[in-house]
Amino acid sequence: MPMKKITVIVQEKDADSTVTGLRTLGVLHVEHQKAPSGKDMGELQDNIALINQAIGVLSEPEFFQGETQSSKELSDWKLTVYHIIDLRKRYEQLKEYSITLKNMISQWEPWGDFDPQAIKDLNEKNIYLRLFQIPVKEVKNLPANVMVKKISGLAGMANCAVISREKVEIPFKELNLPKMGLAKARVRLTEDIRVAGSIKNEIKKHASYLESFSKTRKLLEKELELYQARTRMGQVGNIMYLNGYAPSGAVKALLGTAKKEQWAIAVSDPSEEDNVPTLIRNPAWVDVISPVFRLLEIIPGYRELDISPLFLCFLSLFFGMIIGDAGYGAAYFLLAFWLHKKFRAKLKDTRIFFLIYLFSACAIFWGLLTGTVFGQEWFLKAGLKPFIPILNDTKFLQAFCFFLGALHLTLAHGWQAARKLPSLAAFADIGWILVLWAAFFLAKTLILNDPFPKQGKWLIISGISLVVLFSSPQKNIFKMIGQGFGVLALSLVNSFTDVVSYVRLFAVGLAGVAIADTVNSLAAGLGGGNNLAGFMVLFIGHAINIVLGPLSVLVHGIRLNVLEFSGHAGLSWSGVAYQPLKD
Repeated sequence: MPMKKITVIVQEKDADSTVTGLRTLGVLHVEHQKAPSGKDMGELQDNIALINQAIGVLSEPEFFQGETQSSKELSDWKLTVYHIIDLRKRYEQLKEYSITLKNMISQWEPWGDFDPQAIKDLNEKNIYLRLFQIPVKEVKNLPANVMVKKISGLAGMANCAVISREKVEIPFKELNLPKMGLAKARVRLTEDIRVAGSIKNEIKKHASYLESFSKTRKLLEKELELYQARTRMGQVGNIMYLNGYAPSGAVKALLGTAKKEQWAIAVSDPSEEDNVPTLIRNPAWVDVISPVFRLLEIIPGYRELDISPLFLCFLSLFFGMIIGDAGYGAAYFLLAFWLHKKFRAKLKDTRIFFLIYLFSACAIFWGLLTGTVFGQEWFLKAGLKPFIPILNDTKFLQAFCFFLGALHLTLAHGWQAARKLPSLAAFADIGWILVLWAAFFLAKTLILNDPFPKQGKWLIISGISLVVLFSSPQKNIFKMIGQGFGVLALSLVNSFTDVVSYVRLFAVGLAGVAIADTVNSLAAGLGGGNNLAGFMVLFIGHAINIVLGPLSVLVHGIRLNVLEFSGHAGLSWSGVAYQPLKD
């Protein structure tokens, strides 16, 4: 969306009310003039961190009680938060010490119960009782002036108590005495478990305050936002000013408020040097891709392309090719449908479910085209035929991947060329398009052994010529050609490798089918789904493949859009999200 640069100028005495009014209006993205500071801001940040810690504790699966609400008013939220955090620390300490006690009990059970303090008392009276683990064969070789009592033994080792009137050198490692005997350790462990359970129940009772804490946190965050906006205002004498950006459509409301509140306000177009925030508004069918951008935490710069429509179309295709299984696609669809139905009333943004429906449909469609439903082998053996059998031909599918790469990157440069017109620099992108298709034919020749077409060399010659001549159009012809050769040297090889990199769609998809077929073969050897062993192999094997599939899309499918395509489209994802000051 087009943005306008806004400057609001007020007297110092009106600064606080101005910031409050702008927040109520909710359209101005504030550009801060100086770093915020002050004791109040530090205290607000500490309070937010504190309440986040308490919310984190109450949200842990161990303590979370589901959607609960409390009618009680928190007179002192901070005191309650400190209490929750203290309970959590005590609970963690008890759990850790219980593990220590269990390990100690396990270690000393072969020795039986004894009082370590009694042994220390004997040592003080020159009666030395020490504990050793000694190989059974070596027990008889101990010095004659010691008494050896074998307590227990295991795997050729004997747990021995060695008693003497003086400290005799024993050629084996002496065990350090435990802090307490077994009986006391068991009593302590039982008590710690009881207390830990009591603390756990106490923390669970406080889970009813989650909603109250969330509201308090929101108020603190708004207060911090207001404080930051106020302290970051520029100042000249007793005049203060605030710079920011607002969508063009919101300027009328800003001017109306400024007139009412008697602010001085300037509205202008952003300059090339301004760090303008990005606000993207797309049709609903395109906007379903926005959860992916949020997951990746990427946003195009204000002057960069919004590739959302192409991103959605090609990522959907890539998902279908990588997953490539109608059975898996159906599993994703049903899981998304169940979650959508379960959480529809609780979630404000349900676009992620529609995105999964789309991706699942693409996987189902591609799986039917190739005859892949929970693997391919059994489908073909059952006499069922894929809709497009040639998609199972390795050579054809690799060539198709190269074609997709050339097409995808052609759209990137085509878009760039359209944006550069009527500048001559647009011809450089047309040159790169020719180079990309030459790279497509070259990939087929080098990897698939197809003959290189005669027109291929003219694609290379004309493409390189356009890149060299128009990458940096200027009056100095020699400087223009020199810079053109520099651009060519940096990007020519990359164009070939980028086209070839789309073969990952074939490779990863093939790996998924191979895993599914292997699982089916293993299960068939165990009787298939007719017995528990075969069923478990089928269930676990396909479940793992279903989980790994989206990860493959995240690594490979998204990469082709975010790196390869974006690199050719000149997109650096350097944007700053539009975040207006609002209630």
